[in-house]
Amino acid sequence: MAQIRPYRAADADGLYDVCVKTADVGKDATGMLEDDALWGDLFAVPYGVRDPELCWVVESDDGRVIGYVVATDDTDAFAAWFRDEWWPSRVHRYRRSGAAEPTAQDKFLGYGDRMVPREDAIVREYPAHLHIDLLPETQGQGLGRRLIDTLLAELGRRGVPALHLSMNADNAPAGAFYERLGFALLASGDGSTTYGIRIPAP
Repeated sequence: MAQIRPYRAADADGLYDVCVKTADVGKDATGMLEDDALWGDLFAVPYGVRDPELCWVVESDDGRVIGYVVATDDTDAFAAWFRDEWWPSRVHRYRRSGAAEPTAQDKFLGYGDRMVPREDAIVREYPAHLHIDLLPETQGQGLGRRLIDTLLAELGRRGVPALHLSMNADNAPAGAFYERLGFALLASGDGSTTYGIRIPAP
């Protein structure tokens, strides 16, 4: 039986692996970028580095990381840290094509370049955000719900009022999952959908 446990620094390779294997609208994105590690450096591992107490993994019977939830309780503070500390330590590892038509990797590097605090009404009202990814072998066991419930409990303990997430608008199963958990649609457009949920005080 798979178990949920707190993230440990030794789990970073597992985060990289699960992140790339779920990055293509929930499917394996291996080979879509020139360097598969870029997915994890953008969407998973920095959260474990900055605030491991807001990260949990799903561990299989044989000790593999097969899912995770990672989060920050302050999106703007995370963006400032990402810009000032994390991205400068990682971006040099990745090649830019220099082509007139940007490659997929160029576009994701641009995403990292643009990660900065910004005046955003959703972030003000829903300051926390998360990323959650689960390999297909975890499905049907209620692990996604348990991961999010665990995260919301910790955010509530910290006094965080609300959380948001943004996802690929084409990922209809993920949207249905969030709605079943009580998330409300906040915005949609440009290929992205944003959901939010209020967090009750403990």
